[in-house]
Amino acid sequence: MLSPVAYTLAVVLDLLVAFIGARFLLRPEAAATGYGVPARPSAYLTVKGLRDLSYGILGLALIAFVSPYAAAWFMLVVALVPLGDTLIVLRNGGTRAVAFGIHFATAVVVLVSAALLFAI
Repeated sequence: MLSPVAYTLAVVLDLLVAFIGARFLLRPEAAATGYGVPARPSAYLTVKGLRDLSYGILGLALIAFVSPYAAAWFMLVVALVPLGDTLIVLRNGGTRAVAFGIHFATAVVVLVSAALLFAI
């Protein structure tokens, strides 16, 4: 019973990250506003988009072709990204609601996903 939940959560998170990356590539201003720190389109937003898109695809590839254990380690390490995003939003004038309600909460969900994948 744990396997479908673990895999589903991991796949949903990876797809969400890939979607966020694609959004930063296609609509950088809107994506930056949703991130919590409004910005004009720049190379940095493109870099963030490519990073997120790549992380999402890598997570899906690990689930599809390697093992739940490898995917769990990936999720554990990649949880550092939303934790860092929390600090970035707080240090750059974003609201605490966005920092904790979006980024920190995402880190917690990613860590739960890692724990579920380790448990398989």
